[in-house]
Amino acid sequence: MAAPKPKVLQLPAGMPDNAAIAASYDHCRRIARAAARNFYYGFMLLPAAKRDALCALYAFMRGVDDISDEPGTIEDKRRRQSERRAEMDKGLAGGQDDPVWPALRHAVSTYGIPPRYLHDLISGAEMDLTISSYQTFDALREYCYRVAGTVGLCCLYVFGFSDPHAPDLAEKLGIAFQLTNILRDVPRDYAMGRVYLPREDLVRFQCDARQLGDANASAAIAPLVQFEAERAWQFYREGWPLLALVSEDSRAALWAMARIYSGILEKIETRHFAVLAPPPPRLSTPEKVWILIRARMGWLGERNALRNSDRGRGRAGGAVGSHSAR
Repeated sequence: MAAPKPKVLQLPAGMPDNAAIAASYDHCRRIARAAARNFYYGFMLLPAAKRDALCALYAFMRGVDDISDEPGTIEDKRRRQSERRAEMDKGLAGGQDDPVWPALRHAVSTYGIPPRYLHDLISGAEMDLTISSYQTFDALREYCYRVAGTVGLCCLYVFGFSDPHAPDLAEKLGIAFQLTNILRDVPRDYAMGRVYLPREDLVRFQCDARQLGDANASAAIAPLVQFEAERAWQFYREGWPLLALVSEDSRAALWAMARIYSGILEKIETRHFAVLAPPPPRLSTPEKVWILIRARMGWLGERNALRNSDRGRGRAGGAVGSHSAR
């Protein structure tokens, strides 16, 4: 299905000139190249304008995330996030105090990205300042929507779409990516005082949260990790039809992103769900490059992207159930 063309940007009063926008995009590209270890590989497969738009979005989101993770008191971080929200509103309205704003404003205006997604993302970062654990998966899902589903939705507007079901699918893929990150980073998050695995699941599998900080406890929590991995696979499967709904020039990028993140989940399975002992499960640079080559060659089927998603994996603790649309 044909995707809507991006709006032709009409520069309103106060919009920075082309030179300022170009300099801002260059700044955002440097941030993305340095920090977006997985996402940037997908960026590389997009047309230049769309790639730059995602770099602008990433640079903004990276700044929000860094506030929550850097040293400082909770009160100071909450103040800084509140200031960042106000600065974003000012930046989208024409302020130029931050080198990210001209490019972000240009991208949001060009692709019609709803600013509410950026506000929701900041709200997710604020949750990390006051919430260190989640009682239920429903509560965790809300967090995943805010910090990752919003990213999927912003990317969707850059990719281009016209089908009304596309936003729901983009959100689900974003949540799948975040659940993968959570499983990859269990010991790192525990060291920061955060336990994202739902308490109800810890109880279900007779695990103690303190085990998440013990590299020797991987076998003990493996059934729990397997259960959460199957939950992530389910979101991948539900979101995967998005590939056919985005603009054709963006499909290779989306395929590559999904393949890289689902590849991390495969690594976790290969390690028999042992996520506590170093090193964390990741794809090597050659593996990522091979994914890009395959994407450029047009190998974009689900079988190639989610190659393990439909195999006969035992579901620890039974089925996880379906997930309703937001």
